[in-house]
Amino acid sequence: MKKKKVNLRDIDPKEHQGEHSHDDGHNHDHGDGSAFKTFIPAIVSFVMLILGIAVDYFDAIPAFEGWVRIVWYTIAYLPVGCPVIKEGWKSIMRGDVFTEFFLMSIATLGAFSIGEYPEGVAVMLFYAVGELFQNAAVNRAKGNIKALLDVRPNEALVYRDGDFVSVNPETVEIGEKIQVRVGEKVPLDGILLSEKGSFNTAALTGESKPDTIAKDDNVFAGSINLDGVIEVETTKEFKDSSIARILDMVQNATARKSKTELFIRKFARIYTPIVVFLAIGLTFLPYFFVDDYVFRDWLYRALIFLVISCPCALVISIPLGYFGGLGAASRNGILFKGASFLDAMTKVNTVVMDKTGTVTKGVFKIKEINSLTFEEAEFMKYLMAMEEQSTHPIAKAILEYKADGSDYEATNVSEVAGKGLKGTVNGKTVLVGNKALMTSNSIEVPSETDSIVESIVMMSIDGKFAGYVTIADELKDDAHQAIKQIRDAGISTIIMLSGDKDSITQQVAKELNIDWAKGGLLPEDKLNEVEELKKQPDTKVAFIGDGINDAPVLAASGVGIAMGGLGSDVAIETADVIIQTDQPSKIARAIQIGRSTRRIVWQNIGLAFGVKVIVLILGAGGLATMWEAVFADVGVALLAILNAVRLQKMKWQDS
Repeated sequence: MKKKKVNLRDIDPKEHQGEHSHDDGHNHDHGDGSAFKTFIPAIVSFVMLILGIAVDYFDAIPAFEGWVRIVWYTIAYLPVGCPVIKEGWKSIMRGDVFTEFFLMSIATLGAFSIGEYPEGVAVMLFYAVGELFQNAAVNRAKGNIKALLDVRPNEALVYRDGDFVSVNPETVEIGEKIQVRVGEKVPLDGILLSEKGSFNTAALTGESKPDTIAKDDNVFAGSINLDGVIEVETTKEFKDSSIARILDMVQNATARKSKTELFIRKFARIYTPIVVFLAIGLTFLPYFFVDDYVFRDWLYRALIFLVISCPCALVISIPLGYFGGLGAASRNGILFKGASFLDAMTKVNTVVMDKTGTVTKGVFKIKEINSLTFEEAEFMKYLMAMEEQSTHPIAKAILEYKADGSDYEATNVSEVAGKGLKGTVNGKTVLVGNKALMTSNSIEVPSETDSIVESIVMMSIDGKFAGYVTIADELKDDAHQAIKQIRDAGISTIIMLSGDKDSITQQVAKELNIDWAKGGLLPEDKLNEVEELKKQPDTKVAFIGDGINDAPVLAASGVGIAMGGLGSDVAIETADVIIQTDQPSKIARAIQIGRSTRRIVWQNIGLAFGVKVIVLILGAGGLATMWEAVFADVGVALLAILNAVRLQKMKWQDS
């Protein structure tokens, strides 16, 4: 059976705010007025069916018999039956005979042929109503994707010829200056030219907390400006902006279908023709084995058999389940590149993670100041005066000690390759750097520094050791919570692989209670470690990295998860799952959503098969009527849809 595929590609990125319909013979527009119009044919048929049954039951109109009765039920049938018959005929012309449209047409026309007019109308009516509800559920599942599409900016105020003019964002070039007013969406990626800005990034990251950034920081398309008019210098064309690429990825998420979904589609193509031939056999074969064979009775049983056979519940509720999972994930700031990765996430039993940028912030901070000769403030004035001459990340961390810098000025500063800086401050000779710099200048370093794991910056003044500062990368706020939740999710092994030095890696791993860790690794070393893990039987590996230098490992692992993917082109290209919020605690949430999706999909499969098998047996034995057949088809489909829609309502609690 071939049903209209529900694919996120159906959403035109340039026309996402317009109406959307499925080409299944029914018009499913979603404006206030047109939404009601789609129900008018079903309402007309329902009213005529109820009136007809009432007249039949109470025998209120003696003339309601013969051709009058046939014409009445035929008129009741046409509003819901014609679109289905038309679609069935189109499918036959395309060479696809065994569709649900064909089955419903044969079953209902067959009911008319044996005089079961009310049942023929009822079957087609309930089928049409089921289709309307199915499409409503699908459109609800797409709501998150459409909401995401709504963040696509449709205009940009660009500075040209001495003034800001409104243009299509696709025409703005790299390096142009754009203006964003309060409440407007940032149209393209860029850097902030204004002193500061506050942005709502909820549509991009799922986080409602405003993001405040300073001059020269990155601004992402789709963010909403919350405070004052700002100016931004564009760094990417519209088609290459983070939001455009994420939207493209989400729109095409169902291109990678799950194995379950692919199996059901293949199964339906084989299953439906078999049931059709069984129905034919059920009509004629009893003639040879039953003494009191009545053609009409066995044809009626066969028609029931056909109605029950429609695998609507399977074909619509399974993709809908995966849509629900993808939508729920995107609401939580997690982007899966396809339904297949929702399934893959449920099989992961080993999580391998990078350190810097994954569980740590990737930003150096002063951890300890140890001055031997001066007060701390005086010591830091000398140190900051020297570090103001450096662009090293550690120098930036030291300069954060005091926002307006040092009162002292360093002169004659020179760099000693691989060791540090040498210069003059207040007429004193100052050395700032590592232990190698100190020992090469015959400066005695306290032995206590040998046991320090963190990065250390030492300083000497006029040939005497003055003290040191330790610098460390901070753990993310939810790092401990993330590891606990991953374990609570049933992950048996957690591993850390880092390019940072091994001593620091081991310290972070111990603090977070990670099973084992290894530092000092190049990207190819990480890749080799993951490849070795994959060789172990029954090991399903998910790797979490920052999406830049970890790209080879992201691609090679069973599931590649990129942290902070919004700002990383490589992450969007390489990873299977992107954590937009940069929070490692979202990893456990991704596992939960994957498992919930899979559980609901299999519940639907069990429900559909169980009920259909029971009613098929009853129908073949003459114990089921068309009404039971309607429940087995449309009723079960609606139950499965309601079950799938639960994914969009679920609240995932932190472990």
